[in-house]
Amino acid sequence: MFHLALKMLIGDKAKFLMLLGGLFFAALLMTQQCAVFIGLLGWTTSHLSNIRSKLWVVEARVEQVNELKPLRDTDVSRVRSVAGVAWAVPLYASVLQARLNDGNFKPILCIGLDSTSLVGRPATILKGRIEDIRLPNSVIIDDLALERLKPPDGESLDVGDSFEINDREARIVAICKSDRAFFGYPYVFTTYDQALQFAPRQRKMLSAVLAEPAPGMTAEATAARINASVPGMKAWTEDELYWATIVWYFKNTGIPFSFGTTIILGFIVGVAISGQTFYSFVLENLKNLGALKAMGASDLKLAGMLLLQVMSVGLLGYGLGMGAAASFGAVAAKKGQPPFMLPWELMGAVLVLILLICMGAALLAILKVRRLEAAVVFRG
Repeated sequence: MFHLALKMLIGDKAKFLMLLGGLFFAALLMTQQCAVFIGLLGWTTSHLSNIRSKLWVVEARVEQVNELKPLRDTDVSRVRSVAGVAWAVPLYASVLQARLNDGNFKPILCIGLDSTSLVGRPATILKGRIEDIRLPNSVIIDDLALERLKPPDGESLDVGDSFEINDREARIVAICKSDRAFFGYPYVFTTYDQALQFAPRQRKMLSAVLAEPAPGMTAEATAARINASVPGMKAWTEDELYWATIVWYFKNTGIPFSFGTTIILGFIVGVAISGQTFYSFVLENLKNLGALKAMGASDLKLAGMLLLQVMSVGLLGYGLGMGAAASFGAVAAKKGQPPFMLPWELMGAVLVLILLICMGAALLAILKVRRLEAAVVFRG
């Protein structure tokens, strides 16, 4: 019986392809848009993934990691004095203008690290030595800077080349791998003291304090002590600041609404096409189903046949849609944009949605078959 159900499904090639196309398009659209959205949210938290610190101590009014407000240099000592803090180091993070050899200006994200410990240093060095960052006028650029800071008609930058930041020479001593920033600025790492020389002089230059809990202390407990002991500053754990940044972008930008609308439309399109096509397929096969019912097939058996038909084409459409989305992601990864992240949780969620679409389409068909009279086979 179930073999017959599959032969009936594949036998009507037009309906089969239309049903398969609707589910394929729904799976592709929902997966691709969700993956790009997740990747875009990953760009908003690039500071956290590139610098990596268990505790971020910032100005009290800071709401997310991309809007760091300046602090006094003495605030580092205030954090160090709190019981439960193993160590604390300064961090400079700001957008500066880099002047290329051809006279063109490009924005960069300048990150100043503690010169002694180099806490927050790039995790992956592609070329050069991280220790050379302590040399005068030395910087480490990321792989995106190779493209963005390259002269229009010149060769890519390399270790030993230089450019200017605020009329000061910046000599490249290493090239690193980093996650992209939301606004597309390349990362340029240097020491904290050197970053203060590159940046325009202001009364407050410190962007944040990176801290580590003492042995036996959790990050949450240490953050609570800092918040209670240091007025005017707020300590975040890395996880807290990550989610605060995500929530801020949800509340203050139209990105979630834009992507959410497309994802919902994909689901609706899948429901409409699959439901209508499968219902039409059942109507055209009422006589065949009636014949099976007349031969003794129960409503449960017929319902099982319909579920097998719609679930088979649903899983096939899901697989093809997921493959197409993964192919899109592979192309995006080579080009570097758009951002694309396909976690297994997303694949599972899309599978559940596709199965819900299939179950909805099958339910309409089952209700029709349940009211079907076996005598329909003898009519007309």
